[in-house]
Amino acid sequence: MHMSRGIPLLAAALVATALTWPTPAAGTTVGHCARQERVRVPGAAHQESACLADLTTTGLAGTAYTDLADQAGLTAKATRTPSGVPGVQIDGYFPDSSHFNATHGLRHDAQFVIRLPDRWNGGLVVTGAPGTRRQYATDKAISDQVLAQGYAYAATDKGNSGADFYRDGTRPGDAVAEWNARTTQLTRAAKRAVAQRYGQAPRRTYMTGISNGGYLTRWQLENHPELYDGGVDWEGALWTEDGPNLLTSLPTAVARMTGSARDEDLYAVGFARGSEFLWPYHEMAYWGVTQKIYRAEFDPSYDSDCPGPTAGTTPEQILAPCATDAVYDYAARPESVRRAVARVALTGRIGRPLITLHGDLDALLPKAADSDVYARMIDARGRGGLHRYYTVEGGTHVDGLYDSYPDRLRPILPCYRSAFDALVAWVERGTPPPADHAVSRPASGDVVDSCALTDRTGAAR
Repeated sequence: MHMSRGIPLLAAALVATALTWPTPAAGTTVGHCARQERVRVPGAAHQESACLADLTTTGLAGTAYTDLADQAGLTAKATRTPSGVPGVQIDGYFPDSSHFNATHGLRHDAQFVIRLPDRWNGGLVVTGAPGTRRQYATDKAISDQVLAQGYAYAATDKGNSGADFYRDGTRPGDAVAEWNARTTQLTRAAKRAVAQRYGQAPRRTYMTGISNGGYLTRWQLENHPELYDGGVDWEGALWTEDGPNLLTSLPTAVARMTGSARDEDLYAVGFARGSEFLWPYHEMAYWGVTQKIYRAEFDPSYDSDCPGPTAGTTPEQILAPCATDAVYDYAARPESVRRAVARVALTGRIGRPLITLHGDLDALLPKAADSDVYARMIDARGRGGLHRYYTVEGGTHVDGLYDSYPDRLRPILPCYRSAFDALVAWVERGTPPPADHAVSRPASGDVVDSCALTDRTGAAR
C-alpha cells in the first residue's frame, strides 16, 4: 500500500528488443481537442478541461497536469514510456465533505483525472490510486501506455488520501468503503464523458490498479461486473472478514521491529523466505505506518491515542509504529471490528476475466497471505475459469526498489504491460492466456522494459 508523497519509498524519494508501442486499434480519430467544450462529467461539482499536445508524463512533467512526486518509487528509473499523445485532459472533483487532497490548491477530495486522446481505439481504462496516493500516482505506470494504445483513461483519488485518511467518515470502514463507491462513480461518469467526446460509448472498459488499486479491481469485478469487460490486478490488497488481511500479518512485522518477534514468526504469517534483505527498508518505510492507520480505520477503539487525530506531522512521526500494535490480535478483537472489515471484504465471486500479478518477494503484502488466498477464493466460488494468476519471481511491492537491488529484484511493470495485452486478447479475441505459473526472472537480458508471459513449457502468450 503505497503511501502518499513523502511517506513510503523514503529512500527513493530523498535490452534485447527495442520497446515499441502498438498503433491504436481501429476506433475514432477526432480533430485535435474537437468537442472539448461538449464534455461535461456527470455528477462533477467542478471540472476544468485543457487541450494538450501530449497527455503522457513526458509532456506533462513540470506542469499542473501530473504530479511526479506522488509517483515516486512506483517504477524503476530506467523505465521507458511512450510520448506524443495529444488530446483533452479533464480534472475535477465530485461532491465530498472531506479535504485531504490539496492538488491544484483545491483542498477537496473525490478528485479525478480523465484523459481523452485524439486517436481513440474505442476503449476505456479506469483505475484508483494505490495506497494513500492521489489521482496522478499511476500516470507513468499505467496511463502512459494505455493512452499510447488509444484508450481513454480515468483515475480517482478514491475519495480520501494521505496518512490521515482513516479520519474520513463516521463509522469504522467508511473511508475504505468510499474507495469502492468513488471508483464506481468515476467509471459511470467517464463512460458518459467518452460518449460526449467521441459520439459513442466505449466498446470495452477495463478496470486495473496497483496495491489498493488492485483491491479496487477485485472488488469492482465482484460487485459491478456490468461496468467492465475485465481487469488486471497488480498485487491487490486482500480484505476478508475472518482473515487473512493486513491486520493479521502486519502486527507480527511490527513486533519484529520492537524485538518481540523472530524471523520464523514472520514466515508463519506469510512473509517469504528470501525477502529478508528487504525487511530493514520496510521497517523504516512501511510496516509501522501501514498497520497503525489501517487498524485506526477498522478498529479505532483499540488505541485511541495512537495514531489519534493524526498519524503525525513529520515523516518520522508518520512512519513510527504504535507500540500497542506489536501485540494486536485481530482474532481476539470484538465482533464489531470484523463487521467493519466485512463491509469492504472480498468474496472471490468475480464476474469478468481477471489477471492477477504478485511478486514472490513482496514484503508488505506477502503473496502467501494475499493473492495465493484470493486465487483459492475464486476457485472456491467456481470462477477459476475467469482467472489467471502469475507470480513474478524477483518482484516486490514497489518497482523502485529494483534500483537498489538490481541483482535480486525485477520490476513488475513490464509483466503488467504484458498481462494487460493478454487480457485484451482474452476478452476481444477469445485467446486464453497461459495457465497460472511463475514468471521466471531471466538470467540475463532486459528486465526493466520486457517480460514475456510464458507457461511452464516456454510457450508464449
